[in-house]
Amino acid sequence: MRLRATKSAHSVSYSVIKSAYINKKRTTVTVEKLGNEKEICKKHGVSDALAWAREYVANLNKNAEMNKPIEISFDPSIHLTQNDQRLFNGGYLFLQDIYCQLGFDKICKAIVRKHGFKYNLNSILSRLLYARILYPSSKLSSFALSSRFIEKPDFSLEDIYRSLSIINEESDYIQSTLYRNSLKISKRITGVIYYDCTNYFFELKQADGLKQYWAYKENRPLPIVQMGLFMDSDGIPLAFSVNPGNTNEQTTMVPLEKKLVEDFSLTRLVVCTDAGLSALFNRRYNSKGNRGFITTQSRMSCVF
Repeated sequence: MRLRATKSAHSVSYSVIKSAYINKKRTTVTVEKLGNEKEICKKHGVSDALAWAREYVANLNKNAEMNKPIEISFDPSIHLTQNDQRLFNGGYLFLQDIYCQLGFDKICKAIVRKHGFKYNLNSILSRLLYARILYPSSKLSSFALSSRFIEKPDFSLEDIYRSLSIINEESDYIQSTLYRNSLKISKRITGVIYYDCTNYFFELKQADGLKQYWAYKENRPLPIVQMGLFMDSDGIPLAFSVNPGNTNEQTTMVPLEKKLVEDFSLTRLVVCTDAGLSALFNRRYNSKGNRGFITTQSRMSCVF
């Protein structure tokens, strides 16, 4: 498309034209009449009608080029290469936007500067998170899934295993920084928070490290690992801790709550728990300062 200027005795009129083939003959057709100089200046609030008209036509051509159909040709005589990847997963890109908004990439850079390792922690952590949301599975399966992403992983399976100890070591830093970053994109309601514990079992014959034998809800004779989690009023996680499976869950709340006070700067809290976590020392701790507690209690033990 191009600009045509038509001069008259007292003004210049502008129009957008383009070449076209009609009945196998090339001709010029008018796409749009823009008006004369006075009309353009008045309608669009400009002083130079010619400059505006040129810019308008340039934008039309730019948009037309962007919306131009793309032709893809296929040759049936060419055979596909065996085991050549042609299908890619792009759904993780929506998660990638949230990942960056929460500042995970900057968190990883800070950890890398502190420890000085060479593998790409940001790439590893992001892929582990995407895989955990899209297709929860083992680290091996997560690594295989990441190879189907549009952006190929720049790390090895061994790098994933190496990074786990670093992620565990920096867990408190990651959680507290992530909370502060989340405040920039969402309002966190932390006046009333919730705490509970759960267990994960491992199909092992012998206890080891965090994996210890303890009473399990499903009565499985297997080692377990305990996890305690604080959530805000909207049910969004605040902080968590992982403890040996044989730890009394009542003793896990106060240490994690102290981290909320110290690292998260949360001083006004009402902690909600079930009866199993409402030990006397937990209630006493949350009866001081600006803290409070809400807990369930058996009707038989209520005092009226």
